[in-house]
Amino acid sequence: MNIPSDLKYTKDHEWILIEGNSATVGITEFAQKELGDIVFVEVETVGETLEAGETFGTIEAVKTVSDLFMPVAATVEAFNEELAKTPELINRDPYGKGWIVKVAMAGDADLSELLDAEAYSALVQG
Repeated sequence: MNIPSDLKYTKDHEWILIEGNSATVGITEFAQKELGDIVFVEVETVGETLEAGETFGTIEAVKTVSDLFMPVAATVEAFNEELAKTPELINRDPYGKGWIVKVAMAGDADLSELLDAEAYSALVQG
């Protein structure tokens, strides 16, 4: 399973790529495999400021619908519009073209709850 070492992870299977005060958020390869074929992604929180753990959208697969949780306190700046037409990008490239949102992290964003690749790997491999 691919768990890039340059990303941070949540226990809810989101990944976050932190670049200064900006970040990109998506779901992990493990999560997309568990969900199966993704058919719809909804994010109605663009422009909203959310706390870590708050729901920023939903992801729908053939069998289920799951909430998407914000990894850190941040303002949602952009939704990956490609997912509106091609949600299966998340299945094909979860760490690249399948990103979900771009955010501006709050100045006091707490990163202590995020997992590194090694800790996330241990989580998903039980």
